[in-house]
Formats: sequence, structure tokens, C-alpha cells
Amino acid sequence: MTSSQSTDPTRAGNHFFSNYPAYSFWSAEQLPEVHKVLASTPASATPLILYVHIPFCRQRCEFCFYKVYTGKSSSEVRSYLDALLTELEAAVRAPYLQGRCPDYVYFGGGTPSYLSSDQLSELFAAIQTHMGWDGVKEVAFECEPGTVKEGKLQRLRDLGVTRLSLGVEHYDDEILEIAGRAHRQSEIYSAFEAARTAGFPQINVDLIAGMVGETDEGWQDCIDRTLALGPDSVTIYQMEVPHNTTIYRRMKEGDDEVAPVADWETKRRWVAAAFEAFEGAGFKVGSAYTAYRGEDTRFMYRDSLWHGADMLGVGVSSFSHLGGVHVQNHADLEDYQAPALAGEAPHWRAYAMNEDERWRRMFLLQLKLGQIDPGWFASNLGVNPAQEYASLLARHRAEGWVAEDAEMIRLTRAGLLRVDSLIAEYVPAEFRTSHVV
Repeated sequence: MTSSQSTDPTRAGNHFFSNYPAYSFWSAEQLPEVHKVLASTPASATPLILYVHIPFCRQRCEFCFYKVYTGKSSSEVRSYLDALLTELEAAVRAPYLQGRCPDYVYFGGGTPSYLSSDQLSELFAAIQTHMGWDGVKEVAFECEPGTVKEGKLQRLRDLGVTRLSLGVEHYDDEILEIAGRAHRQSEIYSAFEAARTAGFPQINVDLIAGMVGETDEGWQDCIDRTLALGPDSVTIYQMEVPHNTTIYRRMKEGDDEVAPVADWETKRRWVAAAFEAFEGAGFKVGSAYTAYRGEDTRFMYRDSLWHGADMLGVGVSSFSHLGGVHVQNHADLEDYQAPALAGEAPHWRAYAMNEDERWRRMFLLQLKLGQIDPGWFASNLGVNPAQEYASLLARHRAEGWVAEDAEMIRLTRAGLLRVDSLIAEYVPAEFRTSHVV
């Protein structure tokens, strides 16, 4: 069913909940709070994540809302990497980060696999001169299938990547073309086969339910092909249309209020069918978006982040979360590179959370896992979310979104599939925004 025929259509806006408080509450006025944290001493047991942002792509997807750059020359890429590494070198001198080794490393974008094999080798080596990797438990790396061949994939494995995430999205070449994806079906299969040969411990496949042109038959074929491919984990997102996308620009030009993608009811039905199929093949559903084969293929970076780990993000527009303070780098390439190359923090805006905001952030993010242990919050943070949200949980229980469970806060499958909408109701009124639909 298309959105125009539905009572629950997909309209423009951010549906996916990614952080708390929302970015619109962050400001340059709070940047001094970042300096205070960096000058302090971290809690010894706090895990550290290193996020490395590579903003380059072969072409911009129609649904992409990230800050990405296409058509950049090798010298421009080199200048960016110099800025990123200079930023990292300066950051790890701060007392809060000095001597700390990351537990998890994530290369995101953009398209990290846009870099050449030699650029990747230089990047990994330079990072490791600034931060020891002896304690790293997971190195995750995003790939666009059309940017990797046998040689580059083997190089990534030799460099220590343990979790390779292939941005498949779909297998239908027509849907991929409409979406502005640079790769095609044949490249998916060749990239996956080469990745298996390279010996990555975990290969994840990303899919999107509800892309322009999707049908019931097409989505079932997508599920079947993924099962036949045999990844270790699968991530499935429900299609949305943020305001800073090409799709939205076209909607605006045509004065359309409803996006030309599947409605929310249909998208939830498609993800439910996928989860059921993967469970039938021995997978476990680990969150609102993921299914995995076994505990050794869980996404450790994400789980750690949602349980309060520190995260140092380097690169244009990247986010950090350090000692309860959020900070984002400048989102424009020139605004980022100038201070970074000068050895100055390229920070744009920040938000320092109080104790109440800290536990709520973890609660809201952990709702995406489908179950929460109130006892963990009581023991670690001194607050019981089951009591704090008693009335709202009771209503959601009556509506069928939360299961009856005396010990855990557990979402039903129907609740899990609409978790981003449910989360919006748990956000305190003063932090609700129109961006969450």
C-alpha cells in the first residue's frame, strides 16, 4: 500500500530516534562544558568508543540525510584525512582521553570503503600511533558493495576489521537506481563472496524496508536473497524521508505532503515478516532493527554506546559523548578542516546532561533493544524506570506495545516495530520536538 492510500502515511521528517536530548537543544554556548570534561579524569570502568567519520561517497543517495561529499579528488581526501588525524592527535592529549585505549572502533560515513587500500593502511597506522588498540574488542567498518574488491577487503581484514557491514539496502537494480544507489545486484554478490574469502568474523547486511518502488513480492525476494547469502547479522531500517534529502526536495517542488514510499503499517509488516523469516533460520532478534546468528555476532559497539560508554568521534560533523557531555563537530568541510589542521578542537555545539538526563538517555536508547532491566538502572544509576514511567508503561501495556513481565520492561514484537514512535512518548515534554513523528 502506498502512503497516499493509507491512514498512516510516511510524511517528511525524522522518525528514527538517535539521541537525547535532541540536537536542536545543543548550542555553542555549552562548549566550555566539553573543555571541563576533557580536563577531568574519567571513571576507570567507562568503556571508550572511537568513531571515525569518512564523509565521501561515489554519489549521493536520494534518501541520504548525512553530510556527504561526492567527486572529491585524491588530494582533497588526503587533506581531510590529515585534518582528522590532527584532530585525533590533539584530542588524546587531554587528561580525560590520555592513555585510554578504545574498546570499540567504528568507521562510518559516508562510505569509508571509498578510500583506497593505501589510504586505509595509512589511516589505520596513524590512528594506532595515537591510540593503542591492544584492548579493542570490535572494529566495525561500513562498505558500499561497489567500492570493494578482493584486494581491498583482504587489506581491511589484515588491518584488523572484525565486523564488515555491507550497505546492500535492496537487490532489485531498478529500486537501487531509483534510490540513487551507486551499486547493483551483481556487486553485492561479488563483494559478499570476497568478504567471506577474506575471513571477516562477522559480515552484516543492511536492508531498508519501504524504498520507492517496493512491493510485497519484491520485499519477500529481498528476504529470500539475504537468507541465501548467509550473513552473520542483518540490520533492517524502515524507510523515512528527512527534510534534508533529495526525495523531500522533490516532494516540496511538487507540493506533496506524503512521501512516495510505503506507509508505516506496511513497513512494519515487512520488517515483521523479515524477522520471522530470520528467526526461522536460527537468528535472534536483538533490537528493533537487527537480527544476529549468535552472541558472538552481536553489534558490541551499539550495545556499549546505549549502555553509557564514552565515545570520541573524529571527522566532519561527527558526534562525541564524553563524561555525560554531548558535542558535535562542525558540519561543513571547510569549517571543520581549518581548526582541525591548526590543532584546535573543531567543535560546533554541545550539551551537558544532568543526572536525570543521563539515565533517561540510556533508558530511551535501550528501549530499542526490546527489553530493559530496571534492576540494572537501580543498581548503576540509582533510579528505577519502571517506577518513573509506571503510568505510561501501564498504558502501553494495555495498548499491546509492552508485555506483561514482573521483572523486565519488555516490548512486544508489535511494540518493537514501532519503538521510535513509542520513545517519543517517553521524552519529557520540554525536550519534545516536531522532528520526531
